[in-house]
Amino acid sequence: MIRTTVAGGASDLTWFKSSYSSSSEGDSCVEVATTPATIHIRDSKVTDGPRLTVTPTTWSAFVTRTPEG
Repeated sequence: MIRTTVAGGASDLTWFKSSYSSSSEGDSCVEVATTPATIHIRDSKVTDGPRLTVTPTTWSAFVTRTPEG
């Protein structure tokens, strides 16, 4: 994992992305930052852009879901 800490607002978030995320486009990846109550998701190419925030339960369901065959 690659870790980037971003300060600002009421709390500091530590963003993670997979070290396997490199491609011909450079940093094309989704980054994730966690707090006890929320999971924050953003585009690594637009770090100041919109963020998606979900609960840990929702995130867990998303990352453990298997593709439908």
